[in-house]
Amino acid sequence: MPEELWKTAITNVEPGKIRVRGYNITDIMEKLSYAETVYLILKGELPSKAEAELMNAILVSSIDHSATPPSVLGARTVISGGNSLNAAVAGGVLVIGDTHGGAIENSARIMQQWAKKDDDVNNIAEELVTWLKENKKRMPGFGHRLHKVDPRTAKLFEIAQRNGYKGKHIDLCKAIEKTLEQKLGKKLPINVDGAIAAVISDMGFDWRLGKAFFIISRVPGLVAHAYEEMTREKPMRKLGPLPFTYDGPPDREI
Repeated sequence: MPEELWKTAITNVEPGKIRVRGYNITDIMEKLSYAETVYLILKGELPSKAEAELMNAILVSSIDHSATPPSVLGARTVISGGNSLNAAVAGGVLVIGDTHGGAIENSARIMQQWAKKDDDVNNIAEELVTWLKENKKRMPGFGHRLHKVDPRTAKLFEIAQRNGYKGKHIDLCKAIEKTLEQKLGKKLPINVDGAIAAVISDMGFDWRLGKAFFIISRVPGLVAHAYEEMTREKPMRKLGPLPFTYDGPPDREI
């Protein structure tokens, strides 16, 4: 019995030949940008002009957010412990989860599910926000701990509008923002994660790729932070919030 072969529809490699989604890698190197190539390898087809511009904006938008995010602290801590650059970047990526970097995935999942309803986006948003409120759930991709208005959101939607790129998920995302303010009495602006979630949903990407967009965007930032930590700071330095209060059991004997 011949050994069963692994199958992949992504890249075909033979001696002297590399084809990604059917395209010669040397042609891709010369004719496509990195953002266009990411779109190609994830989606399987070349992007339109609008999709290429949006993909580029997405990958740039989350490249870094200074030294405080958990993934950056993770990467810097691993380097500070005397580990390699690849270990530090891997450590930073492993910190990315549902509460840091995961809002794109969760927001896209909800929007893709509710956008299937055959109704006006304003009615869908009304029903969705009511459901969230009744079930005491938060809508991921809205609100930000620092930015009252996320500048990346406005720019991403501006690029979409400039290219005539519009779809039900972007419209639903904006309707949710308005409805949240009406229902909750306070403004929860669409943050960059919510904007990316809406755009990739209109691009036809599966919500399960949500974290991938954050990871692909953030890795260069993690590399920069890890390298800075390696070359500029002393090993095993104090990172993150330092003061702490012990609230465990009092001193006791065995």
